[in-house]
Amino acid sequence: MTEELADFILGQAGSSNRFFVALAGPPASGKTTLCEDLEKNLKRKTTVSVVAMDGFHFDNEILKRKNLLDRKGSPDTFDVASLHLLLAGLKTQTDTLAVPVFDREHDLARSSARLVHPEDQIILVEGNYLLCNTEPWKHLHAMFDHTISLSTSIQTLEKRLIQRWLDHDHTQEQAEQRARHNDLPNAEYVIQHSITAVTTVES
Repeated sequence: MTEELADFILGQAGSSNRFFVALAGPPASGKTTLCEDLEKNLKRKTTVSVVAMDGFHFDNEILKRKNLLDRKGSPDTFDVASLHLLLAGLKTQTDTLAVPVFDREHDLARSSARLVHPEDQIILVEGNYLLCNTEPWKHLHAMFDHTISLSTSIQTLEKRLIQRWLDHDHTQEQAEQRARHNDLPNAEYVIQHSITAVTTVES
């Protein structure tokens, strides 16, 4: 499946110097895994870079001032304006640019953690809210040449999200609380407010 999708993207990109692919879906839908597989398959035939929405988390100190720390990961806890500016800059890129990457172990975004080169043809942009039709996310849509959405049942997402916190040494009660208090509402937001992608992948 991933090889076929990579070939399809390559066909769409053709001889263009820069082609943006949005890869969106709810938390725990498998975006990162699909993105990594796509990157690996695309690199067999062209040059690729990844820009992850998670790198644009507001810092915890900012979230504290906004009283949003316990909602980290929700739509209003990201610096969407900076993401938009970066993507716009990558459209006409002539120099190597550095992009941020989210460090889950330390719960913060590391600036200048990944390089995007001018010769990179495909830019994979990965994140939950990229296809949401709400402010300010909808302004990103014009940046994308192709869109991919991952579709997963809310029941499956709940199981995966609880297991994710269990894997981070939470108790069962803590894992269920974190998943149901923040992660699942975010998943439902993505499902309810996203536009239809060109390609939908069941995961």
